[in-house]
Amino acid sequence: MNIHIICIGKLKEDYWTNAIKEYSKRLSKYCTLLISELKEEKSPDNPSQAEELAIKEAEGRRILKQIKKDSYVIALEIQGKQLTSEELSEKIQELGVSGKSDISFIIGGSIGLSQEVLSRADFRLSFSKMTFPHQMMRVVLLEQIYRSFKIIKKESYHK
Repeated sequence: MNIHIICIGKLKEDYWTNAIKEYSKRLSKYCTLLISELKEEKSPDNPSQAEELAIKEAEGRRILKQIKKDSYVIALEIQGKQLTSEELSEKIQELGVSGKSDISFIIGGSIGLSQEVLSRADFRLSFSKMTFPHQMMRVVLLEQIYRSFKIIKKESYHK
């Protein structure tokens, strides 16, 4: 299975990059992982609605260029559906069984995702109704994908 994480912004802090490296290494046993970090638009301190829309659209165009035509797209979005770890593993397994071998997970920038990206998504996933830094969500997402593969393979995982 091919997992593509498409995200806005680059990780700057070592603790995030080290966590990403660790989960990438762990995931290499289960899938081919690609992480695409895309340019984050500069935002004024108090952007207007028009400025926010322009930022989302510019970032959205970059995101859409990264998505393969046949990829199943899961957008991380606060209004999306919340799943347990077991339900996410079932979703990933069902996609694989149904012949969907490319899954793209989308993490937007600090302002969120454009309507075009949300329209392209096959599924909208929420980890919580709370807002998290997008850098942190990358680590949380990779951990949950790793946990999903451990569940699918019926391998133990620390609790």
